[in-house]
Amino acid sequence: MSCLNMTYSCPADWAMLRDRLASRHNPGESVEARVQDILAQIRARGDQALVEYTRRFDCPDFDLTRLAVAQADLAQALDRIPATDLDILQQAIANIRAYHAHQAEKSWWTTAPDGTILGQMVRPVDRVGLYVPGGQAGTTPLISSLIMNAVPAQVAGVSEIAVVSPPTKDGSLNPYLLATAKLLGLTEIWRAGSAWAIAALAFGTASIRPCDVLAGPGNIYVTTAKRLLVGQVGIDMIAGPSEIAILADDSAKGAWLAADMLSQAEHDPLASAVLITTSPKVAEDTRQALIAQTAALPRSDIAAKALADYGAIVLVPDLRMGADLVNRLAPEHLELALADPWSALGLIRHAGAIFMGHHCPEPVGDYFAGPNHVLPTLGTARFSSALSVQAFLKKSSLIATTPGYLREHGTKIARLARLEGLEAHARSVEERLK
Repeated sequence: MSCLNMTYSCPADWAMLRDRLASRHNPGESVEARVQDILAQIRARGDQALVEYTRRFDCPDFDLTRLAVAQADLAQALDRIPATDLDILQQAIANIRAYHAHQAEKSWWTTAPDGTILGQMVRPVDRVGLYVPGGQAGTTPLISSLIMNAVPAQVAGVSEIAVVSPPTKDGSLNPYLLATAKLLGLTEIWRAGSAWAIAALAFGTASIRPCDVLAGPGNIYVTTAKRLLVGQVGIDMIAGPSEIAILADDSAKGAWLAADMLSQAEHDPLASAVLITTSPKVAEDTRQALIAQTAALPRSDIAAKALADYGAIVLVPDLRMGADLVNRLAPEHLELALADPWSALGLIRHAGAIFMGHHCPEPVGDYFAGPNHVLPTLGTARFSSALSVQAFLKKSSLIATTPGYLREHGTKIARLARLEGLEAHARSVEERLK
């Protein structure tokens, strides 16, 4: 296991790290044709194709009667989960719901003395589809992803939420996933995965009604399907491999920083973990800790490859130059491992989520604190934001004008229309002025 070791002392040094990370940006074109075919098959043959794909890739004896999860299965799942774990899940859900409640939006309007009313009507979409990966053969379901996607949709006021997740070989779903759905009050759960589940949510089948917005992480087939469906349905975002950047000074502990870098490196061989520090000692301590900690991980092979290909330890002359590099990276997760992180916060312009200080590691946000862990990756934090309530809302402009408004402004509106060569637009106003 080895990371890139480099010094960043001026913006020209950015090219080395930029080029190292560049190959993370385009992993999906090789599967696009296969996903296009899957989308076409589901659109044309619906449930029949859905069952065929599930038999081929997930559960060999799957049939249509096993597609929907029965309500009794959700209730029974609660009995299969230790009470202490249920309590942790309930606390996490409450924290995440309380945070997202601050994002709720209301309709608004303004009035003018002549009676004109202008405003914006905010409404939730009617129906949302959520994808939840099953994890390793269903043994490690991403229950946190279910919570992070369902809660903002619920806060937005979405009335219908459908959940899909791939079944195991015996056709089951992990009881933790079902119990979490039950705690969230979700009732529509389908045993289906990969691109065919995404297609079913988008187009609908005889069993599954189509959705307006799709959200949730997945493999390259899921991500590619969502990308190809943009414009037909709304999506949360095009997610790339996980990433973390840490800006650290000499108050940081190398063992802690190494653990935080590995918290992302264990996700995926394409994951990126970058330490940026003003301290040569912290850099060396972290390097040594990475060697020891990686070897002790159950997913050490994944973490080691991610660090070797996309990890870096970068020395900078000062925090201002370190922040410059952070802003060029625009990382998904950023830890400010500093004695006074608040003093450096103003230097940060681009990051999906920012974790402040030595006692706020990234998993705090992944699971429990409240902010959403669905975050922009691959530098898109320059223009994109965390998943929020707004992803499940749509806004309609409201315009109510009076006869007096048209008498005062009608000729101006008609003139603007004619400047664009749109005579009928102009006459639509002028008819009312006769």
